[in-house]
Parts: sequence; C-alpha cells; structure tokens
Amino acid sequence: MVEVLSGFTIVWVIILVGYVVGKTGVLGERGQPVLSRLAFFVASPALLFDTLSHADIQAVLGPQLWVAGISALLAAVIYLGLAAWVLPRRRNSERVIAALGASMVNSANLGLPIAAYVLGNAAYAAPVIIFQLALYTPVYAFTMDVLTSRERAAAEPSEGPRKVGPSTLLRGTQRLFGTILRNPMILGSGAGLLVSVTGVPLIDPLAESIHLIGGAAIPAMLIAFGMTLVGSRPLEKSSARRLDVAVASLIKLVVHPVLAWVLAAFVFQLEGFDLLSAVVLGSLPTAQNVFVAASRYNAGLVVAKDTVLVTTVVAIPGMIAIAVLFS
Repeated sequence: MVEVLSGFTIVWVIILVGYVVGKTGVLGERGQPVLSRLAFFVASPALLFDTLSHADIQAVLGPQLWVAGISALLAAVIYLGLAAWVLPRRRNSERVIAALGASMVNSANLGLPIAAYVLGNAAYAAPVIIFQLALYTPVYAFTMDVLTSRERAAAEPSEGPRKVGPSTLLRGTQRLFGTILRNPMILGSGAGLLVSVTGVPLIDPLAESIHLIGGAAIPAMLIAFGMTLVGSRPLEKSSARRLDVAVASLIKLVVHPVLAWVLAAFVFQLEGFDLLSAVVLGSLPTAQNVFVAASRYNAGLVVAKDTVLVTTVVAIPGMIAIAVLFS
C-alpha cells in the first residue's frame, strides 16, 4: 500500500512541476508541444522497446489486452446509447468523439508513469497502448472519415445528400493501415516484442542508448501534461455542452473502471495485483488524443477538451481510492 501511494505521489509531484513550469513560462510558448512531441516520437517508443524487449509476451497479449479492449468498446457503446436518448440533436461525428472521450484512456502520458511508479513496471501499460494505437485509433479514424464525408455532402445545398463513394472508403482504409504503420509507439512496441520473441540481444552500446533515451519519456510526458493544465476553464455555460461532458466523464470515471473490474474478476478470473492493474488502467482519464482527433475532424471540440480536463482532475484521486480499496 505504501508503495502504491508513493508512486502516485511521484506522479503528482512531477505534474505539479510541469504546472509551475507552464505557469512561469520558462520554456516559452512552444515548450509544451515540443516536450510532448519529444516524448511521443522519440522517448516513449524507446521506453516501450526497452521494456517489451524483456517482457513476457503472453502477459502483454493476454487477458489484460482483452480487458482493456472489451471494456473500452463497451463504454463507448454505452455512451452512444445514452446520447441517442438524452442528446438526440448531436451530429453523429460529435457523438463518436464524445464516445471516445468516455472510453479512450490516457495510456501514454499517464498510463506509462502510473504503470512504472504505481504498478512497478511500465510493461503493464503496454496492452492498453497496443489496443488503442493498433486497433482503436485506426478504427475510429476510418469511422470519422466516413461520417464527416457524409455530413459535408449532406450540407451542400446544391447537390443535397449523397452516398459516400468508393474513393472515400478507399481513403479511409488507407488511413486505417497508415495510422498503424506510421505510429512510433506501435513501431517501438512491435520491435520490442520481436526482440522478446526471438531472444536476439542488442549490442550493449545500442541497448544502453535506447535505455537512456527511454528514461526521458516519463518526466517529459508528466511535465508536458502539467503544463496543459495552466489556464484551462472547463464547463463554460456558453458552450451548451455541459450535459455531454457530464455523461462522458461519468462513464469514463465510473462505468469504465467497473466494466474493467467485472471483466477482469469474473470473466478472465484475474486476482490480486493483476486485478488491481486492470482496474487502475481502466480508470485512467480521457486521452488527450481525443482532443487531437476532434481538432482533426472539426467535430466535438468543446466536449473533447472539457472531458479531458474534467476526467484528468478527478481520475488520479479516483485511482488512489481504487488502489486503497483493492489493497
């Protein structure tokens, strides 16, 4: 129990440092995006490679992967069902973005640090990262391509609504596979798993270089994350999206962890630390990638931004409570 609370304290202290750095502006206006890009494109792939090259592949691709995937999809379906009932006037593309907010966890910026310092091994975050980057992200990108194409076509008064043609579906399919093949975290994870399976070691200078680069991932992610909290003002009345944010946040913070617990405990029969890991990772806040997706497709921007912030503020105390409860 002491180790768990100590791990959360470490995470919070580094986030607080990031907040102070952002508040004082010592890194300038571009400091946060530069740190985030360094972590995403360089340090995190190195960390995942270094971690997974020594990991048990059956553990990485085992029940934890299934729990992460099924619980996320169920949370998204629950949101879409509720939204159809209580939010009937939203565009389909906006509903999908909000459903992502209710189901996609911050597996990198917070998942990796919490796995490393709270659960004791960054490899615990790998199943969630692999599911979200290799499966969930390409699928939602394909879905959003189709939906936004339809909505643009329907908004053209001269031509009226029309069906999405084969070219749109082809572009969506290309994005589906391109998203996987170009993602640095997927490449780092895949290479690490390949080394683990084959048992072929790297030469010491190369292995040590990757290890050192990977060591920069967690501090960079947490400091950049703390910087994003500066000046954030969620749930403004003028946005008219408070109910959307409330529903998405409730599902993310309560329903998603409960689904992870039910699946882990009663379907996959996980116990002890494995059960704690599944529930803690399911209770992670909404991924910042949801806001990136909302910006990319110009849909659900307010819901995405506010859901990320609300769940981020509430999730870490919630995870501490889960850790205490399961311990």
